[in-house]
Amino acid sequence: MNEKKDFQAHLSDLGTVERILACIEFSKALVSAYDMETLLKAVLERISILIPASNWSLLLRDQKTGDLYFAVTVGLDPERLKGIRLKMGEGIAGVVAQTGKPAFIADARKNPRFSPKVDEVTGFETRSIIALPLHLRGEVVGVFEVVNIENQDFFREKYLPLLNILADYVAIAVDNVRNMQKLQARTFIDEVTGFYNTRYLSAKLDQFIRDIINHGGELSVVFLDLDNFKAIVDSQGHLRGSKVLSEVARVLHSVLGPEDSLVRYGGDEFIVLLPHQNQEQALNVVQALRRKLNSTRFLAEEGVNVRVTASYGIATMPQDAKDKESLLLIADRAMFRCKESGKDCIMVGHSLAPLQEASDRQGQVPT
Repeated sequence: MNEKKDFQAHLSDLGTVERILACIEFSKALVSAYDMETLLKAVLERISILIPASNWSLLLRDQKTGDLYFAVTVGLDPERLKGIRLKMGEGIAGVVAQTGKPAFIADARKNPRFSPKVDEVTGFETRSIIALPLHLRGEVVGVFEVVNIENQDFFREKYLPLLNILADYVAIAVDNVRNMQKLQARTFIDEVTGFYNTRYLSAKLDQFIRDIINHGGELSVVFLDLDNFKAIVDSQGHLRGSKVLSEVARVLHSVLGPEDSLVRYGGDEFIVLLPHQNQEQALNVVQALRRKLNSTRFLAEEGVNVRVTASYGIATMPQDAKDKESLLLIADRAMFRCKESGKDCIMVGHSLAPLQEASDRQGQVPT
């Protein structure tokens, strides 16, 4: 409270008035940010104008681990800081995050709380540190660090009140973006299976395709449709049919890797996104999916033990298609051709012919 009164006392200074107006513009920029990338870009651009410091950082707390990571950095190569994490209580920033109290360190090397981790990785020499906690509803969500200020007393008198207010704005903006991300995540989830829906599919495919166009690489898409699912619904009812879909989704997901995505496309159709995987690698994944699905009995808790098979179509970018619509269309056609060929088999898009092996007389991949 005293710091904000001190801040108001500076209003007679023309430069301070200009900084206040810039601060208001800063708050507007943060309020209009609905994703973390836009928010952090606004923080970088605006604070660099408002605060005369050549070395400063914004560290945010990871919501899962609680560790601090470098979200914005000025004066150091951000790429070299990507893998650095500070635990609560580690280093000056970790202590500030843990205690919720600011720290003013004139000689970092002589302070027992100082961690040389960043200096060792980057070759930077930290001499002094001003670190402020970002408070939100009684919790610390991040830390502002201003490093190597030549005249700390002048900085604290002239700019610290402003930085405290900016820290409040940033904390609120970070919370808003994270809440927006949670809401967006819910819109991407299918209510029946608990996995992704078509909204997620469209957004993620656009992202993957941009990466392939800009940086190269491959992406495989798998369309799969459960065989004779209507017969299951007719015999077991709609509620149990929905439960089968949920169980099927969990079984399929158990085979996939951490970068792969399972999407319920609609009805009894699913799509699997396999980034960075060519057609041969995708085929290996689909064969594993088929074996797992065919060997599982569903509705076992109800004592029914339903068997489920599926028909699979694979398409790969850029081998089979150059854009999103063509990629999905080819995978879809491959799946339907598989249906026409007897179901419970796998077909690749480029040939639109069932995969066969010597031991597989009916055009199905062996389990």
